[in-house]
Amino acid sequence: MAFWLFKSEPSTWGWDQQVAKGDAGEEWDGVRNYQARNFMRTMTKGDLGFFYHSQTEKAVVGIIEVIAEAHPDSTTTDDRWECVDIRAVRPLPRPVTLDEIKSDPRLADMILVRNSRLSVQPVTPTEWEIIRELGGDAS
Repeated sequence: MAFWLFKSEPSTWGWDQQVAKGDAGEEWDGVRNYQARNFMRTMTKGDLGFFYHSQTEKAVVGIIEVIAEAHPDSTTTDDRWECVDIRAVRPLPRPVTLDEIKSDPRLADMILVRNSRLSVQPVTPTEWEIIRELGGDAS
């Protein structure tokens, strides 16, 4: 299993909207960055990820699961773009802000710290556990 971080502007697609989709989940569509697309191509069903609110909140707010592997993005006819489907698993008991992440020396090499603009990015198992710990997620 691999771990990921999915970024979205809450005014466009937020955690509450993801939760409302239930177990059916939703396509993580609209990604138009080759590196982010390539990361999605490597995902497998059952991988877990953080749901990150960008722009105003700048915080990890929940945990998602990949429920469908890479397939054509339904929002375009351009076959270069693919996406995965995700479903909400649970919210973090306490959101973990970007400032907290940046101030934790254990997370200094995290892609989010070095390239905060990338919308889909890998998270190492160590980073995964640290952020879960910071967010009070013990499950």
